[in-house]
Amino acid sequence: MDKYLLVIIIFLIVSMALSFVNPATGGIREQPIIPQFYGSIAGIIIIILYSSYKERKARQKENAKRRGKK
Repeated sequence: MDKYLLVIIIFLIVSMALSFVNPATGGIREQPIIPQFYGSIAGIIIIILYSSYKERKARQKENAKRRGKK
């Protein structure tokens, strides 16, 4: 996984935690921010899918290059 994708995932994980914690008081919220929580989960899933797709394409390209050398 690329470094910038890892940084984005870290921000999304922090965002998930902030949906349950009030940063001003440090206490747990009575009503958590549900769209922020599920939006962060969706963002993490999208990044993981994109990263695996990108790695698979790179692997296919390397395999094709290896087959061409023979």
